[in-house]
Amino acid sequence: MGKVVAGITMSLDGYITGPDDRPGRGLGTGGERLHYWVFGGPWSYDEEPRGEATGLDKRFLEEAMSNVRAVVGGRGTYDAAGAWGGHNPWDIPFFILTHRTQDQPPEESGFEFVGDLDTAMHAARAAAGDKDVSVMGGADTIRQALAAGYVDELTVIVAPVVLGAGKRLFDGSEGDVELEQVSAAQSDFVTFLTYRVVH
Repeated sequence: MGKVVAGITMSLDGYITGPDDRPGRGLGTGGERLHYWVFGGPWSYDEEPRGEATGLDKRFLEEAMSNVRAVVGGRGTYDAAGAWGGHNPWDIPFFILTHRTQDQPPEESGFEFVGDLDTAMHAARAAAGDKDVSVMGGADTIRQALAAGYVDELTVIVAPVVLGAGKRLFDGSEGDVELEQVSAAQSDFVTFLTYRVVH
């Protein structure tokens, strides 16, 4: 069986979005700066990002997805991303955790809405087989997966940005997650901090 891995980018002051995140502005006001590393430099909501990750950032993305065969994400992220234009951005099963499963998207979209974390994780692990499952944003989905003991490895990608407000990764966390550092690496845009979750 593979690992369950989770990863998310946050600001130096702990926010994974700026304030007022919503569809079309999924990272909130000023939050684009969190993902400069994903697009190889500055971008804004007013213009579609045209660049792509380079150097260490590109290697991290490629390695992070190389063994992943299923993804679990939250409804907030799905909505904020505009459902990725109605098509799964990866060619692997993508389970969206939501209380509104009646909105189930068409099968050909590549998304499946699931009503609770246990069902989503069971389905993702079955789909992944002996490969990895990735738990992506939002923060609430990652917190739930950590609290339930599903996550084996957590990568926090820290951008040198101070947002001052928005959504925090660990808001509402009970602080009972024990981590051991696995690696740290720094690119021109961010620092990658990877931890093993102690069960």
